[in-house]
Amino acid sequence: MKRYKPLNKQIYNSGIFYLVPIRYRDRLDIMKWRNEQIYHLRQDKILLLKDQDNYFNNVVNKLFDQDRPNQILFSYLENDVCIGYGGLVHINWNDKTAEISFVMDTNLEKDHFEFHWKTFLKMIEKTAFIELDLKKIYTHAYDLRPLLYSALEKQNFIKEKTYTDINGNKVIIHSKYK
Repeated sequence: MKRYKPLNKQIYNSGIFYLVPIRYRDRLDIMKWRNEQIYHLRQDKILLLKDQDNYFNNVVNKLFDQDRPNQILFSYLENDVCIGYGGLVHINWNDKTAEISFVMDTNLEKDHFEFHWKTFLKMIEKTAFIELDLKKIYTHAYDLRPLLYSALEKQNFIKEKTYTDINGNKVIIHSKYK
C-alpha cells in the first residue's frame, strides 16, 4: 500500500467501508464510472485506457511523494472491493481548504446514493479536519443531483453559494467548517 506523506493515518473505516490510498488496480473501474457519469463531472471527454494509465503513472503516483500534494485520493471499499473513489482535491495548504470529490459505482447510485455519500463524508472529514487540520471542506457540484444536496445537508454542510459558470451551468457549493 502506498502512503501519503502528510497523513499519519492512511486507512479510515466506517464498519465494512474503508478509505485506502488510491489503488492502481482500481483505475479501470474508476475510468468506467467516470465515463458513465461524465454528465456531472468536470471532464470534457471520454477517458481511454491510455488516458487513465497516463494519469495514474504521471499524476497520482507523484502525489505520494509530496509533502503538500494538491490532492489526496482514496479507493472507497466495501470490505476489499472498490465501489468508488474520491478524496480531497484542489487542496489549498495556505488557506487550509479543500474540495471534496467522490464518484461511486454507477450501479449503486439509484438505491444507495445517499448512504454511500454520507459514509464517505464521515471518513473524509476525519482526514480533512483531524489529520490535515483543514479549516474548510466543500463540494462544487452542478445543479443536477438533488440527492447529493440532501446527503450533504444531513452531514451538516451548508449551502454557501450558487452561481452560473462560463458554460451556463448552475453550480452549487456546500461547505463545512472545522
